[in-house]
Amino acid sequence: MSTMHVDIVSAEGEIYSGEAEQVVAPARMGDVGIKPRHAALLTALRPGEVRVQLPNEGEELFFYVTGGILEVQPHVVTVLADSALHGDQLDEEAADKARQAAEAAMAGATEKSDIAEAQEQLIEARARFRAAQKLKGKR
Repeated sequence: MSTMHVDIVSAEGEIYSGEAEQVVAPARMGDVGIKPRHAALLTALRPGEVRVQLPNEGEELFFYVTGGILEVQPHVVTVLADSALHGDQLDEEAADKARQAAEAAMAGATEKSDIAEAQEQLIEARARFRAAQKLKGKR
């Protein structure tokens, strides 16, 4: 089976580099699945989970990104994340507290700029909480 090279990097440094059979990423307009020889693509990422299926093992690696850019070439996939974590670094309790705090900030926001910022925080907090819940059974 053919593979592609995957790099996941953020401002903090390299998160993952290796071969994969498939990558699923949270693009702005919906999740995208990428296999080797995929057409070239450049798209923005929304907060969510990136899944990397390893070759010949059936094993998947999970990463959480807060957004960024996805670049796809026929044999190379690059995720340039605003920030990223390995799935096992997600803390469900902390994610739930952040979600609750973002919901409270949203409820109390009155200025247009405050509302926009609160909405962004709420989207990121909800995505982190969903990812933490989803990965809870896979640890």
